[in-house]
Amino acid sequence: MLKKIILTFLFFSSPLHAVVLDEQISTDVSDKQCINCHGVKGFSAFEEKDGLRSKHAIDINIAAMRQSLHGKLKCVDCHTDVKQLPHKKENGKFLKLKAVDCVSCHEKLNPESIRQRTRPVGRGANPRTRTPDVVLNTENYKQSIHGDPTKNNNASCSTCHTAHYVFKSDDPRALNYRENSPQMCGDCHQKALSLYKKSVHGAALKTPWKGDSATCTDCHSAHDITKAKSLSAHRIVTKNCGNCHQEEVSSYMSTTHGQLAWLGNKKVARCIDCHRGHDTRKIEDPKSMVSDQNRLQTCRECHKDAGEGIVDYRPHGNTSDFDRYPGMFIVGKFMVGIVIVVLIFFYGHSILWFVREYKERTIVWYTDNSRSVPVHVKPEKPHSEKHFQRFSLLWRLNHWALALSVMTLTLTGMAVMYPDTDWAVSVINTVGGTAAFGTIHRIAGVIFLSSVFGHGIVVVRHILKDKNFDWFGPDSLLPRWKDWEDMKGMFRWFFGKGKQPQLDRWTYWEKFDYWAVYWGAFVIGLSGVVLWASPYLLKFLPGWAFNIATIAHGVEAFLAVATLFVVHFFNNHFRPEKFPLDTVMFTGSWDLEEFKHERPLEYQRLKETGELEKHLVKPPSRKANIIFHIIGFTLLATGITLLAMVVVGFVKHGLV
Repeated sequence: MLKKIILTFLFFSSPLHAVVLDEQISTDVSDKQCINCHGVKGFSAFEEKDGLRSKHAIDINIAAMRQSLHGKLKCVDCHTDVKQLPHKKENGKFLKLKAVDCVSCHEKLNPESIRQRTRPVGRGANPRTRTPDVVLNTENYKQSIHGDPTKNNNASCSTCHTAHYVFKSDDPRALNYRENSPQMCGDCHQKALSLYKKSVHGAALKTPWKGDSATCTDCHSAHDITKAKSLSAHRIVTKNCGNCHQEEVSSYMSTTHGQLAWLGNKKVARCIDCHRGHDTRKIEDPKSMVSDQNRLQTCRECHKDAGEGIVDYRPHGNTSDFDRYPGMFIVGKFMVGIVIVVLIFFYGHSILWFVREYKERTIVWYTDNSRSVPVHVKPEKPHSEKHFQRFSLLWRLNHWALALSVMTLTLTGMAVMYPDTDWAVSVINTVGGTAAFGTIHRIAGVIFLSSVFGHGIVVVRHILKDKNFDWFGPDSLLPRWKDWEDMKGMFRWFFGKGKQPQLDRWTYWEKFDYWAVYWGAFVIGLSGVVLWASPYLLKFLPGWAFNIATIAHGVEAFLAVATLFVVHFFNNHFRPEKFPLDTVMFTGSWDLEEFKHERPLEYQRLKETGELEKHLVKPPSRKANIIFHIIGFTLLATGITLLAMVVVGFVKHGLV
């Protein structure tokens, strides 16, 4: 009885005069009842900790709250543990309410049955569904450093969005509005805010009439915040820098710095290493790390033994600005020009060859219901019980080493050339990082160069021993006049203006393949050695030499991929007469009839001189043929897969 008298007195002496306070009566709490207290300006709660008593405001502006994104929610929708008024007490003190669980609520906005719909694309298209942004942001927040529940001083949802006045981020009333974000973030990151205010970004924010500038959320994103020195943070910041500095980020991602940093190499320069993270200065500012006064010192923070010429390195150089980067412009345009000319000619050559060879398939007339129709039938390959030995085991081993090293170089090199493609990141992670990747690439490079130049040395020694060798004869790989005549004859045949020319031991397209490998080995090898030995060569070479080496290395590698895995594969495997696989590089021999058909002049010459019998061998066994086909198809599939991966990178980023 005494308890009820006391409660009644407290009830009528407080703003909650409309509420029945007996714990056994209604638990249905309305917003009106809440704001009788919390709607009073200055309404506060007292908290005592370690003998110190503090006060904090718990009042709300209900009018402003109603205008926010949560304006239609009831108080108890968020404060779910409020079941009665006044709030529960224990030992004479009100129990502290639980923190509002924003995350769980936002996650519930994403059941499959109520996914947000977007408008159909195109007439008659089915509506597509997408996850609401608020759900994606919540999921990102949970994975971020701010969402780590083990950190007591971390940022909760209300830290950045307030507890009751949640507005869209593009609303100036929002605490996380881009121009409000420096002060909001600075409440916790005070040192960063102090540096930011002195930077070119912070100074521009004070003078909006000069144009927009970057704020915290422009560089760090809003919800997927990670540790400042983490790889994901670097990728986010680099990508966001490109929203304003698109040309600079694009050129940076074309350099060794940008490529390796994106893939996780911590020893190469990132944006913040040269421009600082928060105290970003204009280049002409004497305090800038990349000013004329400080650039050498900045470079030597990583390249301690570099000569003064390192300042000529162009971290944002490109091949489009002749006035600023003449060397890069000339080399870039020259290399791209070679790519364009070679690909147009040989892709066209392959297409015309395919069409003509397909048309010349045997035509069989099939009669059905007194009507004859032509049916194209692929003719059987020539077959005999004898084989012609075309390649020795030594040359086959050399070719296998060349093929495997090129494929390895393609995988490891193109992953660096196109680092932000999904496949490149996955491959790097699978291998174990950029260090292991670099080691594999260099080992493959040594094998490649050894195969190419080792072959050349052996051939030259053999030729020099043969005093009767005809340098421009049929056995020579040097270009000769007949190659020109053969090429003209092939094009006449392509267009149905003549017969296919009679070919000798080496064709003009084989000679192109052969010498293209040497050209590629020279360009890729020299530029690769320059990049590999850069820690030592930086003492002597000017910085721009490494820019040019990067361009030459990448473009020539792209040309090699685009010709080897397309033109070379077509000439030797995919044209109708060869499809689906020519095993001569595995068996070392051709069927005699196939040899006679493919190289009639060589066949005739060897037969007339009596040399033919010396080259005849037994056909490979059935078991050997199965093994060679498995190996061959595996290599072809690998090459085509690598080609597809490179095409993805090229479509996304281009060449230079």
